Amino acid sequence: MGLAAAGLSPSRAAPAQPAKYPPLKGRINHSVAYWPFRRVMTLDEFCVAMKQIGYSAISHCRPYQWPTLKAHGLDSSLSACDGPMDFENGLVTASVHDELVARYLKAIDLAADAGYRNLLIAGGNRRGMDVDEGLTNAENCLKRILGHAEKRGVVLAMAMGNTRQHPDYFFDSAALGVVLCKRVGSPSFGLIYDIYHRQMMEGNIRGTIRKYHEYFVYYHTGGVPGRNEPGDPDQELNYPAICRAIADSGYKGYLAQEYFPKKRPLTKDIITASLRESLHVCDV
Repeated sequence: MGLAAAGLSPSRAAPAQPAKYPPLKGRINHSVAYWPFRRVMTLDEFCVAMKQIGYSAISHCRPYQWPTLKAHGLDSSLSACDGPMDFENGLVTASVHDELVARYLKAIDLAADAGYRNLLIAGGNRRGMDVDEGLTNAENCLKRILGHAEKRGVVLAMAMGNTRQHPDYFFDSAALGVVLCKRVGSPSFGLIYDIYHRQMMEGNIRGTIRKYHEYFVYYHTGGVPGRNEPGDPDQELNYPAICRAIADSGYKGYLAQEYFPKKRPLTKDIITASLRESLHVCDV
């Protein structure tokens, strides 16, 4: 029907409406990392916008940020310790174990008292050590922490990187992370399956999810190449198919959007529109 038939002149036509999205299906619990957007939006602004879109949690927040999340009724899906996260000196780095143990025993209590489950931990750099030495170092450190984590109901979620962007990072494959999971044998330790990193290193995303899903306690998104939107037509991953594999595995945790929108310069409206679209790309 034309404007004239509808009784409207071109100058009085109704404004264009935003795209309509279907209700969320409920098979995926949706979270989003705040850190890529912190220079454009305050955490308070981000929480308001993300809750309106349909996200139920924010990822990578530290204890000082938790009151803001709670004020908006949002979960902290993957929490970080106080202070900077050192990815170079982690579980495989024997010289920092005493410091790491003290830091995480405190962080576990903070997370548990706040009602949060997942706590981010890093593996650290190889620095020439062989695989068995690194695994043994990581196992020894974790065994000083995991008893307390089990008592408090907190899960240490270990980041696995890609050595194309993080040279020398020890845990650069899902299979190596699974070996550590089997060695410590604790329900309070698991792996972050960052789909972007794993595609950069290994590929076979859905096959790996089906094979090792019991060891994955958290998932991150990101288009390849560029770590942009998972729905970007120029990236190579089929995110709806990947998210179906995650849901079909019985996973009940969070899938977190962690990427950089392609459109520049970033504005609040661009961020909000991008994350709204990405939520629905991954809602299967």
